[in-house]
Amino acid sequence: MRIKLRVASLSIGTAMAFVQPALSAETAQDFVTKAAIGGMFEVQSSKVAQDKLQDRTLKDFAQKMISDHGAANGKLETIAGEQKLQVPSDLDAAHKSEVDKLQSAAAPVDAPYADMQKAAHADAVSLFESYAKDGDNAALKSFANETLPTLKMHQEMIGKVAAGAPAADSTAPAVSNADTTNPAAPVPGANSFTEDQAKSAIEKAGYSDVSALTKDDKGIWRGTASKDGKSVPIALDFQGNVVAGNN
Repeated sequence: MRIKLRVASLSIGTAMAFVQPALSAETAQDFVTKAAIGGMFEVQSSKVAQDKLQDRTLKDFAQKMISDHGAANGKLETIAGEQKLQVPSDLDAAHKSEVDKLQSAAAPVDAPYADMQKAAHADAVSLFESYAKDGDNAALKSFANETLPTLKMHQEMIGKVAAGAPAADSTAPAVSNADTTNPAAPVPGANSFTEDQAKSAIEKAGYSDVSALTKDDKGIWRGTASKDGKSVPIALDFQGNVVAGNN
């Protein structure tokens, strides 16, 4: 699928250009504040944009931002509470202004939303990389390190869409039985699943005896599994699609 984003009007495009210097955090509280605001921004901007997006891939991307960042935000809030750190309850003025502009813009908002997500993920990756390396709080450093692969995956996804490159069709359903093949999956892409997570996801899809899992150069976990008494090749892509057969 080749994505052609409609060029927004000059006024909207200029207003929504969300370019900031690379983020970093010097203290644990600084990291929590910036990470929480960035996460809330991802969720709120994606919720606002979702019904105004024309491209199916961007719509799916927006839903993934709501799900992934919503989960990360909850985990950050838990860790921050354990560390006696304050989590902001709302966006700062700059991020709120961006959401408001997106809210008031006429549909479709594909181009400005994609540009906004590119900039936001560049900031997020910079922030999490910096804190994972030099942070002053062990629990938050671990959180930053664990979350970073997902942020980089998001960055890669939106980079392809915004550039108009062929992008994976994430609307394709995952295969749930060994007699069906989904030609649109498994989807190549940066895969943040660990081996244990991949095995668990395959088992949740109804398979047992999952073994010999290895991740190939396209980011796809491959191995074998059993279902209905049959042993079949199995694959799990970065979107969580579980695909049986030689794909």
